Amino acid sequence: MESKAKVPVAKTVDEYLARLPLEVQAILQAVRGAIVRGVPGVQEVISYQIPTYKFKRPFMHFAAFKDHCSLIVIDKTIISRLANELTGFKTTGTTIHFTVEKPLPTELLQKIVELRLQEKAELI
Repeated sequence: MESKAKVPVAKTVDEYLARLPLEVQAILQAVRGAIVRGVPGVQEVISYQIPTYKFKRPFMHFAAFKDHCSLIVIDKTIISRLANELTGFKTTGTTIHFTVEKPLPTELLQKIVELRLQEKAELI
């Protein structure tokens, strides 16, 4: 039986994205940009083997999978507050699933980041 070599875990978000198909890179770069522009001082790391953004505490994550991408917003209330705008996207728990064919709109990404930032500010 042939053994498959394990690919080492990416050490940076740039390295994580570079391993993905170009069309997936493009939509995740849009997610990344919305987070970085919306949260001055956010720390970008790899945690749980996926891109993670920390602002005093974990703020948000995103990930790529074979058939979809995920935005993990950490707070279920954001999903429920935006239920009408998330129609057409699969959501589970604190995660929004999207695809290359149907990425999250820029305005919705910005709104998600703003809501998460407001929620974080209330906890600090």
